[in-house]
Amino acid sequence: MPPRKLHIKSYGCQMNVYDAQRMADTLAPEGYVETASAEGADLVILNTCHIREKASEKVYSELGRLRAAKEQAARDGRGMNIVVAGCVAQAEGEEIIRRAPVVDVVVGPQSYHHLPQLLARAKTCGRALETEFPVADKFGFLPQPSRQAIRARGISAFVTVQEGCDKFCTFCVVPYTRGAEASRPVAKVIDDVRRLADNGVREITLIGQNVNAYHGEGSDGRPWPFGKLLYRLAGIPGIVRLRYSTSHPRDVEDTLIDAHRDLDALMPFVHLPVQSGSDRILAAMNRRHTADDYRRVIDRFRDARPDIAFSSDFIVGFPGEAEEDFAATLALVGQIGYAAAYSFKYSPRPGTPAADMQETVSTADMDQRLVQLQNLIDSQQSAFNRTALGRTIDVLFDRPGRKPGQIVGRTPYLQPAHVEASDAIIGQVLPVTVASLERYSLFGTLASQPASGEPSNHAATGGAQFQTTAGV
Repeated sequence: MPPRKLHIKSYGCQMNVYDAQRMADTLAPEGYVETASAEGADLVILNTCHIREKASEKVYSELGRLRAAKEQAARDGRGMNIVVAGCVAQAEGEEIIRRAPVVDVVVGPQSYHHLPQLLARAKTCGRALETEFPVADKFGFLPQPSRQAIRARGISAFVTVQEGCDKFCTFCVVPYTRGAEASRPVAKVIDDVRRLADNGVREITLIGQNVNAYHGEGSDGRPWPFGKLLYRLAGIPGIVRLRYSTSHPRDVEDTLIDAHRDLDALMPFVHLPVQSGSDRILAAMNRRHTADDYRRVIDRFRDARPDIAFSSDFIVGFPGEAEEDFAATLALVGQIGYAAAYSFKYSPRPGTPAADMQETVSTADMDQRLVQLQNLIDSQQSAFNRTALGRTIDVLFDRPGRKPGQIVGRTPYLQPAHVEASDAIIGQVLPVTVASLERYSLFGTLASQPASGEPSNHAATGGAQFQTTAGV
């Protein structure tokens, strides 16, 4: 029997990228092989995200296009199943079933390990819906990815260590779509990372909705803080770089700070969302920290690791945001100095407390504030990148570039770095002397000869010592 074609389109966060891979792993024993296009696929999965603006509308728009593809498949004498998974599925399951008859299965992010059974149910009953939060941990039911799948995905991999959130920020749907905070046992995480390392993965990004709230059971039977987990993973042979995302300022405990001080494998780049620089708006968001609390957390990181850099998330136009509140955000950005950041106009999410707040900010004001904030952030990012010129920086090479003979990797700060070299350097960490910049990318030459096709043991820290300061 020929393999069946599977196409997964993921929206949004890194967690969804990881979930898409695990869905593919779950369906592989059923004979499904991934394909890059929905046309000709036997199964199409929309792995949705509810964080961004108009998430639901984008899903329904995509389903309209898929309806035409499904009708064409029927005319060609073959079937096409369509699945809506992820956070929009969790939040709007019944509505999707009502509005989109083209959909065969709707499944929430905690239940995608049931996909084979749900597809079988849809075949028998017409459609299937599962958006309950299961009692059993899905990770105990997910098959391990094959060696071929790991190698095909490259030298960098995501590993989920924590899901859900207990913070209940007033603008956020995550507690309602992903559930309460839950952490995987240390032993399970170690097993995943070892398997990845044994099959050529060199860089691990630990992910979770609130990853530094990790409290998985350790080998001593006690909950381990996130920093302790990092110490343990840094000792796994083959892993030369560790990263993590996304963090909350209230959960930065001392072992995490110590890990940044002590671990060469832990990259000096932290995504630490703050959302606003105004204490009044932070309180309305239920962030449970002040702007000064955030500044003190940044100082703790910098005291431990002077070359550390930061990215963040910002929302402009949150209900009730006045000009002085926005000015406080600009002041915070100017004081911290970011290497990168993501900023968005506020848009209400149904079911969240902020959606019922009445003090709306005009679209014109939101647009103007967003442009002003993004210009400031872009200027900081450009200034940060310029500090790389003429320096030698360690780069983990991970793929061929667009031009023949070009290989691309990432610096410790996730900047793309391009060199002319053989693809034998993929998987190695090598020093690069930076000669020029092109927007957000670095271009340079290898500062030392690579090993003969073997992943390098070169220290995985930044060859250049960057320091971000106020007003970078």
